[in-house]
Amino acid sequence: QVQLVESGGGLVQAGGSLRLSCAASRTIFNINAMGWFRQAPGKQRELVAAITAGVTNYADSVKGRFTISRGKNTVYLQMNSLKPEDTAVYYCNAGLRVGLGDWGQGTQVTVSS
Repeated sequence: QVQLVESGGGLVQAGGSLRLSCAASRTIFNINAMGWFRQAPGKQRELVAAITAGVTNYADSVKGRFTISRGKNTVYLQMNSLKPEDTAVYYCNAGLRVGLGDWGQGTQVTVSS
């Protein structure tokens, strides 16, 4: 089990950038899957980006704009060319498979038009 704490969210204008961080309570070297999800009001939580066994994958809606990366005990989500539809609470996830395991408390991202 690992505790995850997200940071880096905030209010940004459309076209701007934010970098989210997910700090883990221990090294994530042996965690197979790390991912970022988001949930907008009235919508289901959806996968944004993930790294599984070194392979990255992205939701179609963010391809070319978002980049996921990982360090020793932190996972990052670089978000560029932000759009109002990117507004959501963003959650970090770590586990054997994407969407399983542990979750952070979330960080709010708001993109104004």
